[in-house]
Formats: sequence, structure tokens, C-alpha cells
Amino acid sequence: MTVLSLDHLVLAVRDVPASLAFYETHLGLERREERPGKWALHFGEQKISLQKADDMPVIAAGTTPGSGNFCLLSSEPVAALADRLRTDGVQILDGPTEKMGAAGPILSIYFNDPDGNLVEVSNRL
Repeated sequence: MTVLSLDHLVLAVRDVPASLAFYETHLGLERREERPGKWALHFGEQKISLQKADDMPVIAAGTTPGSGNFCLLSSEPVAALADRLRTDGVQILDGPTEKMGAAGPILSIYFNDPDGNLVEVSNRL
């Protein structure tokens, strides 16, 4: 077996509309209703599926809002993104700071979404 890429990840959220608005407004992700009441945020060939915490399937028991921690790559310089997020009232927790990404060095900023998930946005160096 060879793993090719990340297809999607799932975030448990308290308020799906608030999460959709946050990621759409601040990161430009595209909201799509994939079936009635089931929403995802699309970017490139990947997506973040949003699952209301109270409706998590049994197989995902223990998944709670705020337990996510993930990194997104961006073409927008992260320093400019950090300035824009601060203007919008989003607290930058750290960065820009150099880290090691999957394909080499990256420059990252960190902030929380409305549920407290740690979001890292990076530029490849």
C-alpha cells in the first residue's frame, strides 16, 4: 500500500454555521452541503468535514470540539494573513515562526477557530 495524499479530515464542532462562516470568511474555504445537513469546507482537492459534536457517530466517540490540530498551506504570505486576522479580531497565538513541514521548512502562524481547534497556516520556504 502507498498513501497518496490527505483526502479529508473531520472536525467536531458545536455550531456548524459559525464554523462555516469562520473558515469561509478568514481562510477563503468554500462551503458545500454534501447532503442535507452535512457540510464541508473545500480547498483544492481536499476538504474539512464539519460534524456537530452532538451528532458524532459511535465510531468517533470521544471526538470533541477543540481537539483538532492541523496545518494548511497558503499562497498568501502568513505575515499578511496574521495582520488581516488580527484586524478581524482573531488572536494570533504564535508566529510567524519557522517549522518543519511535510515537504521541508515552512513559515507558520497559529490561531484557534471558534471551537478552540488549533489552526496552523503556513508558507513553504
